[in-house]
Amino acid sequence: MTETSSTPRTSRTVLVTGATGYIGGRLVPKLLEAGHTVKVLVRSPDKIAGVPWRDQVEVVESSLDDGGALRKALDGVDVFYYLVHSMAAGSGFEAKEQSMARTAAEAAAAAGVGRIVYLGGLHPTGVELSTHMRSREAVGKVFLDSPVDAIVFQAGVVIGSGSASFEMIRHLSETLPLMPAPSWVRNRIEAIAVRDVLYYLVSAASLEGPINRTFDIGCRQVLTYAGMMKEYAAEAGLPYRVVLALPVPAPKLAGMWVALTTPIPLSMAVPLVQSLQHDAVSDEHDIDQYIPQPEGGLTTYRTAVALALGKERDGQVQTTWANAGAASDPLPSDPEWAGHKVFIDERTFHGDVDPAHVWTVIEGIGGRNGWYSLPLAWQVRGWLDKLTGGAGLLRGRRHPHTLATGEVVDWWRVERIDRGKLLRLRAEMRAPGRAWLELSVEPDGAGSRYRQRAIFFPKGLSGRLYWLAVLPFHSLIFPAMARNITTAAQKIADAEHAEQSP
Repeated sequence: MTETSSTPRTSRTVLVTGATGYIGGRLVPKLLEAGHTVKVLVRSPDKIAGVPWRDQVEVVESSLDDGGALRKALDGVDVFYYLVHSMAAGSGFEAKEQSMARTAAEAAAAAGVGRIVYLGGLHPTGVELSTHMRSREAVGKVFLDSPVDAIVFQAGVVIGSGSASFEMIRHLSETLPLMPAPSWVRNRIEAIAVRDVLYYLVSAASLEGPINRTFDIGCRQVLTYAGMMKEYAAEAGLPYRVVLALPVPAPKLAGMWVALTTPIPLSMAVPLVQSLQHDAVSDEHDIDQYIPQPEGGLTTYRTAVALALGKERDGQVQTTWANAGAASDPLPSDPEWAGHKVFIDERTFHGDVDPAHVWTVIEGIGGRNGWYSLPLAWQVRGWLDKLTGGAGLLRGRRHPHTLATGEVVDWWRVERIDRGKLLRLRAEMRAPGRAWLELSVEPDGAGSRYRQRAIFFPKGLSGRLYWLAVLPFHSLIFPAMARNITTAAQKIADAEHAEQSP
């Protein structure tokens, strides 16, 4: 067995997939810092256009479905990091994940890659695993059975700022002081800090081979899931949390509850909860014979929580689960929003009218021009806001047709304006959370595509209940608003055409 240190003896050329994901986005700068030459394979290079390490890596635009392109990308690569998971890929994702893994393994073998490094999930043996955990185990086996030497790390709950597991623990702990929960909250869990996951991943590039095996990695501290929530509450300065374990597993019902009370969407919450149906504790610590523990030792669970909270408080969140694989969006990709539950009501409408005319309506919205849907409903909401000490709809706007950043529009304030393209309004009404309304337009063939997003970050349980309460009004107001704005733009176009006609 070979020992190594976290500092590579030889610089390697590595290819990272999943560089837009939570782990991959943090691994790339660590590999660069360690002196390696880094290539990243991404579907959309625009997703990493703003990251600080963009100019230090070679970007390959392709997908894991394209074996030929992947084979070419792997030319000259020593270590191939496969960090792709399909948490919410729908039915048939198991077969798709294994197919992609086989394509990757074959491409790596053809290119003469020295090692594949994969991050899977920590799980017990001899039990029926959840669908997603079973798929991760199968992907790891594909790599271990391939001609290329492989290291498959198996980690449990990853604790770090912006991680899905951390946000799930955080919001479940903060929402209710007394929480009835399914029986799996008694299961034994061994968490691991994201910094330690990265340490092991980086170190794997320098190990002398062949190795070709799995390694269980964790913090060596075993807690129940309920215990992790209580430890979180203590570190966050919350009152003692009481978790009542009910004698039912109820993974799907629990997944729905997690989706309601945390930022995690239902499509992701259910598989996360299902993966907690069994103990997740290391069966072996063989990794210590290959990679020494980080200087100062492995990070304890409580310390990992403190570090994550500090990063979020200081706005230093590098990556979040919400952005993994998603197109960049102004609000969700901002470090300030990492860890927040977000509700979005999005509407789009295509019209034959010129985008410039749609923009005229957008920039003139509010005040005497109104909001283009059910004015009585808007007025009632405005009066309710006034009665509770809010701004209401009576502030109007400075100019009927033009806006500038920072100006008032009824109970909104202009947060951003990209003239001709996008208007973002921040709500100053009284609500248990923070809200934005985003209106934008872009060319769409011979016409235009109008897009409208209501964005709400709830505060606690009251914010979530508030969103549920206003959903019926949204279903009436927002579709009509999208249609009527486009109709108003068409009237402007017709009026201009009439003026120009002889």
